[in-house]
Amino acid sequence: MNGHPSLAEFATGFGLKQSAARPPMGSYIRQLWQRRHFIWAFASAKNIAMYTESRLGQVWQVLTPLLNAAVYYLIFGLLLNTSRGLPHNTFIPFLVCGVFVFTFTQRSVNSGAKSVGDNLSLIRALHFPRASLPLAYTLIELQQLLISMCVLFVIVLGFGEPLTFNWLLLVPVLIMQLTFNIGISLTLARIGAFNRDIQQLLPFLLRTWLYFSGIIYSLSGLMKSSKIHEHPWIGHVLEANPAYVYVELSRLALLDSYRGYVHQTLNESTMHLWYYGIGWAVVMFLVGFWFFFRAEERYGRG
Repeated sequence: MNGHPSLAEFATGFGLKQSAARPPMGSYIRQLWQRRHFIWAFASAKNIAMYTESRLGQVWQVLTPLLNAAVYYLIFGLLLNTSRGLPHNTFIPFLVCGVFVFTFTQRSVNSGAKSVGDNLSLIRALHFPRASLPLAYTLIELQQLLISMCVLFVIVLGFGEPLTFNWLLLVPVLIMQLTFNIGISLTLARIGAFNRDIQQLLPFLLRTWLYFSGIIYSLSGLMKSSKIHEHPWIGHVLEANPAYVYVELSRLALLDSYRGYVHQTLNESTMHLWYYGIGWAVVMFLVGFWFFFRAEERYGRG
């Protein structure tokens, strides 16, 4: 006004830049890669500190999903008999595998939604790519999943499942799920940063997601023994559910008896699940990263 430059124009004229300005996408990705060791160290430190005040400490990483599986087995396995149709001695490893794998995504969603809001002091004190936080929180859940998987392997072998080369397929399945979880964690991180109410809504959404994901029942058996087979599109929608895809691929990799049951029940290939898994991982990661990146300069303000 009055012929004088604005403060922003004055600063720009002397080469000053906004400290929290969003960098170009390529530069942002390079900054994240340069901080990969910080992200892993931050995740490991958070993981260790998570249970320090509990007497059992890190044991809760395994006990929590195991206790959840025990509750589901009591209600759905014994009382409601959702195990009907599955091969003998298959339901418990089937259930535990489903609970462990779904918990990885469930906890990634929950922690991602809080990753920015719970670290405002860090964001305001230090300059770093904000995507480091949801990435680190997803790695925390990955570390917990790897511990749980050791317990799952013991359970699977204990119920008579053979150790086969199909177990190696679990590696690409978990890589796809990790990629998907990073994307959804980034998405919820931005939403949770500006609207804390999402944290109150998530438990209901995640519980509903669990019930639609074949965690406590076999969707393959359900599609053949219920009215769903009269409406094939319902089965196709349920099969495209990303949580179901990663759980089912994990079961098919680890449980030889369940793999035979599925092929016998459906009498068709399960290759389409791999296409779904790859598609969900790539799309969710790209969309989530872009969505989070677009608000980079706004995190920690206000």
